Formats: sequence, C-alpha cells, structure tokens
Amino acid sequence: MNVSGAVAEGFEPVREAFVRNFEVLGDRGAAVAVYRDGHKVVDLWGGTRDVDGAAGAAPWEQGTAQIVRSATKGVAAVALLLLHQRGELDLDAPVGTYWPQYKAAGKERTLVRHLLAHRAGVPVLDRPLTPAEAADPDLGAAAVAAQAPAWEPGTDHGYHAQTYSWLTGELVRRITGRTVGEWIADEIAGPVGADLWLGLPRAQRARVGRVGQVDAPAQSGALKTRPKPAVTAAYADPASLTRRAFAAITPLPDENDPAYRAAALPASNGIATADGLARFYASLIGEVAGGVRLLRPETVELARGEQSSGPDRVLVVNTRFGLGPMLHGAASPLLSPTSFGHPGRGGALGLADPESGIAFGYVTNGFRTSVTADPRAQALLRALRTALTAER
Repeated sequence: MNVSGAVAEGFEPVREAFVRNFEVLGDRGAAVAVYRDGHKVVDLWGGTRDVDGAAGAAPWEQGTAQIVRSATKGVAAVALLLLHQRGELDLDAPVGTYWPQYKAAGKERTLVRHLLAHRAGVPVLDRPLTPAEAADPDLGAAAVAAQAPAWEPGTDHGYHAQTYSWLTGELVRRITGRTVGEWIADEIAGPVGADLWLGLPRAQRARVGRVGQVDAPAQSGALKTRPKPAVTAAYADPASLTRRAFAAITPLPDENDPAYRAAALPASNGIATADGLARFYASLIGEVAGGVRLLRPETVELARGEQSSGPDRVLVVNTRFGLGPMLHGAASPLLSPTSFGHPGRGGALGLADPESGIAFGYVTNGFRTSVTADPRAQALLRALRTALTAER
C-alpha cells in the first residue's frame, strides 16, 4: 500500500498500524492525523478517494474529505458549550426557555444538559422523517418538539442517534439566529482553520469521496466478538428503541447524494478531513498552531464530566457521556480514561486527551458494522499509546 504523508520521530508505530489497516483490516481509502500540544505530529493518507475505486481510480489526496457520521455530534455539542461559555446558554435552564414549542407532551422540565447528555428521552419519532423532510430544519424541529418522551427526561439515558440533529441544531438557531451549519462555519471551523463542514458548500464537493459499506476481510486476524443476545435482539426488533432511533430518518439517506451532503444534520452528516477533525479537537484543549483555542479549561472539564453512564436504552450496552462527548469506556475505548470525543458509526473517530495533549482524527470511506469501536480506529489508538509509552 502506497501511504503518503509524514510522522514525527517517535510516532512511527502509527504509520505501521495505518499501513496494516489497508493490508490486513480492509481499509479502501482513509486518513489519520494527530496533534500534540497544538502541533501536528501525524498526517497520513492512502488508498482511493472512492470506496468502490478500481485500478486506476482517483487516489486519496491530502485534503480529501469524507462524511464522518456521528463524529459530527462532538462538533454540535461544542457549539452549545461555546454558547454556554459566552453566557448565552444556561445548561441548567429548561430547553423551553429558548424554544417554547418544546414545552409539550411531558417535556416541560427537560434541561439543556439532559439534551446534551442523551437524557432527553426523545431518541425516536412516532412518525419518522423522510430524508427530504429531515433536511428541513423547521420540520425536524417541529417533529421533536411534538414528540412525547420514551422516558421521563433526565431520569435515564439512551443514544439519540438521529434526533440529536434537531435538538442541538434548533437550540443554536434559536439563540444565534443562524443555522447550525452557518454558526459552526463562522465560530468553529473558520477560527480554528479546520476543514470541517456541516452543510457541504458546492465549492468543496470535488474534495469528497464516495462512501459505502464494506465487510471485514475473512482473514484479518482481528478478534472475532459476538454481540450480546440482547443487542442482537434489539437491532432485529423493528419496535425496539434501538431500531426506531436509527430509523428516525426513513428510508436511510443516500450519503453520496449532493443534496444530503448539503444539508446540516449535526447528528450524522458532517464532512471533514482527518486533519480537520484532529485540529478541531486540538483547539478544545489548547491553542492550535495557526488557529485559536476554543474552550477554556473549565469548559473542557465541564464537557467531560460524566453525565450519563451504564446501560444505554438505545445501544443496549454500557455507555458514558459527558455534556455531549462520549467518554472512555468498554463500549467506546478512547486513548485513555481522560479522553473525550465521538465516533462515527462504522469508521470515523475524533478525540482529545487533555493529559497527554493529544488530539486525534481518523476518517475512512469504508464503513463497517461497528457502532462505537471500529477496529481500524482502535488499531491506530493502540499504536499511538505505544508511541506515547515509549517516550516515558
């Protein structure tokens, strides 16, 4: 595999793991970037831009971007945390303070912090939205505002796989008067200098490759694990919260459709380079070279303070959430227990680790069946731990 890019001295294990992802774990096209204390120490890419690329297909280049699915949720959460940091949003206020229509169907006492930590109780919609309806922020907001909660808000947690889009996006719009995509472009991606978009601009379309589902190689050598029976049953049951949460948009959108990519769905359709994702996380824990620091240290501590833990009513495994980001745990291992970040189902991962000063981004065009712990991203994290341990 012809891998391009560079690694700083001491980070060679990450390059070795990245090459192995292609040779053994079946990556088609991917990139990984790592920052340390605001400076880039890993910048690698390889394979083809399109998941279905044959011989002679366009190669993945520096600056190739891909849809990162739920890794977008980490960016959406930071949008609300920034508004809190600026004094424009009270995390302990009812959502209805900013969005009066939300005070319906038993959701009057839902707090903003409940929404961020997947405790709002509205992971499903009684009537799913079509992809075209989902792209309309007015329709999405109206749907979640009218929805009765599946549990009393604040009393339990369950992954809001799709509805996180309209919950976070509408709060940003109510407070700022701008769409969530516009606000992220102006207040996050622009100041940080990150190649990251929510609502892909027409001028950037040529940089984005085609994505698709891929199977794990039969002889990958990866540890084969069987889902717990309860997890298998939940994904098989059309009436379960699990199936209904992921089916809040039905049918599933075509992720290669320019119209879908141009929409702004903070739960699922952000587009980024690996460098853009890593640079974003680097800006949360320190000043990034050529950019700014977004979050003050006290806001970082707020973000990664545990709000939800234990059995997840949607994912049916134990999950941990802070005020938006996922936290390190068995279902979603990050770099270390101090890390926070967010995976994208079947591939992408972005995270920051304040203790080591590391920020990490991985994007791929080949999605696997994993939800929170893709084996390729995990292989890169193991290599990164090896590199950091060797320094000691």
